[in-house]
Amino acid sequence: MLTRAPLRRVPVSAGVLGVLLLVLCLAVAGVVVIALRGDQNEADNGNRIVYGLTLNPSGFDPHIHISNELGIPFFSVYDTLVYRHPQTMDFVPGLAERWEMSPDGLNWTFTLKRGVKFHDGTPFNAQAVAANLDRITNPELGSGKARALLGPYTNYTISDDYTITLHFSEPYAPLLDGLSQVYLGMASPKALQEHSKNTYQWHQVGTGPYMLQEVVPGDHIILRRNPDYAWGPVFYAEATAQSVDTVEFRFYEDPATRSLALESGEVQVIGELLPTDAELLLGNTQLRILRVPIAGLPQQFFFNLKRAPTDDVAVRKALLHATNRTAIVDAVFQGQSPVAYGPLTSVTSYYDPAVETLYPFDPAFAQSLLQGAGWSDADEDGIWDKDGEPLRLTVVFASWNQTPEVAQLIQSQWRDIGIEVELVRVPDFPTLLRDYAQRGDFNLIAFYDFGVDASLLNRFYMSGASSNWSGFSDPELDGWLQEAMRQVDAETRAGLYMSVQQRIMEQAVVLPIREYVNLVGSTARLDGLIFSAQGWWPLLRNLQMVR
Repeated sequence: MLTRAPLRRVPVSAGVLGVLLLVLCLAVAGVVVIALRGDQNEADNGNRIVYGLTLNPSGFDPHIHISNELGIPFFSVYDTLVYRHPQTMDFVPGLAERWEMSPDGLNWTFTLKRGVKFHDGTPFNAQAVAANLDRITNPELGSGKARALLGPYTNYTISDDYTITLHFSEPYAPLLDGLSQVYLGMASPKALQEHSKNTYQWHQVGTGPYMLQEVVPGDHIILRRNPDYAWGPVFYAEATAQSVDTVEFRFYEDPATRSLALESGEVQVIGELLPTDAELLLGNTQLRILRVPIAGLPQQFFFNLKRAPTDDVAVRKALLHATNRTAIVDAVFQGQSPVAYGPLTSVTSYYDPAVETLYPFDPAFAQSLLQGAGWSDADEDGIWDKDGEPLRLTVVFASWNQTPEVAQLIQSQWRDIGIEVELVRVPDFPTLLRDYAQRGDFNLIAFYDFGVDASLLNRFYMSGASSNWSGFSDPELDGWLQEAMRQVDAETRAGLYMSVQQRIMEQAVVLPIREYVNLVGSTARLDGLIFSAQGWWPLLRNLQMVR
């Protein structure tokens, strides 16, 4: 039990008294400051949320870096020239109120909205668009994704303050899709001039519905609602007294900590919950669980077509038939993700459902394919062999998104029919996973990416493309992919991409496992939680805190 000591009178000199009075004044001032901060926090309690990020990217500048995670905060700091409507997937005006393509497809003219200002007061106009294009296309910047989204862009012409034309060396159908992504968000030219390419990421300035207030690298990011925002796309809600004013982003890289943070109220929103945790949280009436499908490539393994025995298409087809994908999805993902059947997910543009019938689970048929390719169990040890060599495969993967568990189940399923599998787990993508891919030191390697437009396939399946880790080369398929990039007619593009998907699966270039679904948890007091067409990026403008 605490007791209070009796007060004693102590004689004080005038000088000491002056010092004490000064200290007392400072202390009182400090109490006032704390009280004001407390009042501010009180005012923010219903309009402030903590949003859990699941990855701390190597950098946050969307013009330079490639992570989807960076878009979770910064999609709301920036506006883009155009947007994809998250429900219809149609392109709608952003900072450009309208656009027009020339008949030859080589020029795109954008008429810009007037009255738009960056967070630092700089006016948005054609010169600002030009400054962003100059930055992104400057080789010294080292753009990881933004420059690629511009395709065969060459230069621009400014007609007046609110009209700019982008010029291309050849027609480029995916342009609008690229312009709708955070990587091509419009940044303040003034801010870009004031900061270096390395420091700008901590001082980003856009025109979006939220302003960057503070960044403490590796700890948190704070956004404040832009009170002057009045030029958003049609799917942005009007601000109300219940709109979220402040969003603090914190990092939860360990998947096991995410559901705990959500249940305790430490965060109000967090994504990439473990499927088992999401299943348990469904019974909590104070929380909501959203299943957000992600367009792009499925969670998958590329076959190495240049290394035996996966250089034989019969072996690759046998492995596809030997994989019980439904059992894997049920066991690892609690059935909360659809099974994947081809090189695109079913929510991606130009997906071909015909691939779903190509490789049913059939272990007996898989064994007959191996036998037809000259494999047998000559030494009767339970493992297929050929010319004295056992059927042994090396499978390489990184640690994220339950891929290790998927790989272990594949290993078990293939062992059941006489295939030996060595699992190689690497800690990250930038070094070891890419290193394995470049050396070709694998039979299967896990890698995937995200995007709404099917042109994403070019980077993985064009002969010699940067991420063609399988080593697949097909001149006819190259021609289809190139033509699909040039064609703006949707029906023509659909036919070309269907041919591409069927050829990839006919040649068994990839082992698809499941379509990626982001399991997002939120407090039930938070309304309006919806995501961009790309699936990853929340529309913070639409969030409402219900009292």
